[in-house]
Amino acid sequence: MLIIPAIDIKEGRAVRLEQGDMDKETVFSDDPAAVAGYWLAQGARRLHLVDLDGAVAGKPRNESIIKDIVGAIDGSIPIQLGGGIRDLDTVERYLDAGISYIIIGTAAVKNPGFLQDACAAFPGHVIVGLDAKDGKVAVEGWSKMTGHDVIDLARKFQDYGVEAVIYTDIGRDGMLNGVNIEATIKLARELVVPVIASGGLTNLSDVKALCKVEAEGITGVITGRAIYQGTMDFRKAQAMADKLGHGKKEEGVA
Repeated sequence: MLIIPAIDIKEGRAVRLEQGDMDKETVFSDDPAAVAGYWLAQGARRLHLVDLDGAVAGKPRNESIIKDIVGAIDGSIPIQLGGGIRDLDTVERYLDAGISYIIIGTAAVKNPGFLQDACAAFPGHVIVGLDAKDGKVAVEGWSKMTGHDVIDLARKFQDYGVEAVIYTDIGRDGMLNGVNIEATIKLARELVVPVIASGGLTNLSDVKALCKVEAEGITGVITGRAIYQGTMDFRKAQAMADKLGHGKKEEGVA
């Protein structure tokens, strides 16, 4: 299982939000590219980037910062990126710039045809991000709840050809109160494609619990606040995941 450091970008800085609230941010660095380099040096095998301003605006807002991060990583490990990606031109531009996987979230829910087109045009490079609370999907930076059932949508998007599903429990993200393992397992069991867990990872106990259910199809977990605030040591977390998992050290999870 991969432990995937998150770098959330707002106004050019690396931040973390509480439950996706743009007004509840903690700034961790004014230099996101340096943060990326640090996690690479710590042994990260994939990075998770989010253009938070882009997610709200519906179009890229921190593209130059993202390109700086790509430059700092220089192809060493895959990078997955989400936030404000709403058209095929943007997908192509980011992939050409060196991003490995594009994460489509709100646009997948509001415009499924776009997701289907992206999967067809860029096979192997599209991940869908489903953010949910109590089994229902949220969109637009978690500001709006929909009536869509997360499992039903995930099955539909799997048929489109997505490479993986990132499942975030928005009630837990940024709160350091544990991953919703039960809901993540429930989703993973319904899918063939890998599920990447997100939201609430707090400490090594969470990593251990996730590794126990890795065989269900949960192949990675995204971590943010825990590794920035020090409730979890990244190196120890990945070492534990390697020991308890299948012992594989793939570059990707999908």
